[in-house]
Amino acid sequence: MKLVSKLVVPFILISFLFVFVTSCEQKQESAASERIYVTIGTGGVTGVYYPTGGAISRIVNKKYDTYKIKATVESTGGSVYNINAVLSGDLQFGVAQSDRQFQAINGQKEWEKKGPQKDLRSVFSIHPESITLIASVNSGIKSIKDLKGKRVNLGNPGSGQLGNSQDALQAFGLTEGDLNAEYVKAVEAPGLIQDERLDAFFYTVGHPNGNIKEATSGRIKVRIVPIVGPELDALIQKYPYYAKSVVPAKLYPNAIGGQDVNTFGVKATFVTSIKVSEDIVYAITKEIFENFEEFKKLHPAYQVLTKENMLAGLSAPLHPGAAKYYKEAGLTKYINPSLLP
Repeated sequence: MKLVSKLVVPFILISFLFVFVTSCEQKQESAASERIYVTIGTGGVTGVYYPTGGAISRIVNKKYDTYKIKATVESTGGSVYNINAVLSGDLQFGVAQSDRQFQAINGQKEWEKKGPQKDLRSVFSIHPESITLIASVNSGIKSIKDLKGKRVNLGNPGSGQLGNSQDALQAFGLTEGDLNAEYVKAVEAPGLIQDERLDAFFYTVGHPNGNIKEATSGRIKVRIVPIVGPELDALIQKYPYYAKSVVPAKLYPNAIGGQDVNTFGVKATFVTSIKVSEDIVYAITKEIFENFEEFKKLHPAYQVLTKENMLAGLSAPLHPGAAKYYKEAGLTKYINPSLLP
C-alpha cells in the first residue's frame, strides 16, 4: 500500500507538469498563429527606399498589440523587382517609382509581353525623386547632350532609374549606343567616378542622399548637371507621371556650381496586391496617416510631404483597405475618382 502511494504522488506531479507544459505550448502556438507577417520590398541600403520601408515598419510594429502585424524590410533591386514580387506573393508591399506603377498597370515596358498587371494596387505616394545627373568636372559635361561618347552609368537592369535614364536620353536625341553605357547599381557609381572609371551617372532618388554626398565629397570634383529645355517639356507632356523638380544646392555644398539645379522627377509610391487582406492594408494606411508628423521626421526627404501630395502620382487602383481609411478620414477629395474601388 505504501509503495502504491509513493508511486501515485510522482505520477500526479508528472501529469500536472505535462498538462501545464502542453497548455503553455498551445498558448504559444495560438499566439504565433495570430501573428501576421508582412514584408516590404525596398531598394539598395544607401537609397531612400530602404529607410522608407524601415520607417513604415517601425510605425506599424509599434501597434503590434493592436493588429498583431509584424512588418519586416527587404533590400531589393528596386521598383520592377518589387512590383513583380508583390504580384507573385513573395512580398506583401513594395516601394516603386510612379512611372513603374503606371507602366505595370498599363502593360508597358517590362510588362509589355505579360500585359496589364491587373492585380496591382496602390496604397499611397511618398517622397519626390529627382532624376539626378552627376558628372566629373574633368569630363566637361555641363548638359545632357554632352554625354555623347562619355562613360555613363544608366542604372542596373530592373531598376526604375534605368528607365528614367533611357527616357531622358531619348528626349534629348541620344541613344545608349551614343555613350559608353554602364549598368551597375547606384551604390557603385560614386566610387567609379572617384576612380575615374566613369564620367557621369544618373540616379533617381530623394534628396539629400548619401551616395550623392559621397560623390560630391571626393578627390574628383563633380557637378550636378541640369536637365532642362523644350525637350524636357515635350517629355513631361508625353509622360504625365514626370514633373519638373529642383535639387537644392545647400544639400551638397561640395558640388561645383553652388546653385539649385533644375531637373525632373517621379514619386516613390507604396504598392501592394489585391490579394493582400483589406484589414492589413487598412491598418498600415491608418497608422502612417494618423502618425503623419512622426513619419515626416524619420527622413529628410519627407519634409515636403503633405497628406494631399501623398495621394497624388498614383495610377493603379487603390486597394480597398486604403480606400476605406481615406473615406473615414475625409481624404478622398484628393484622390483621382477613377482610382477608387
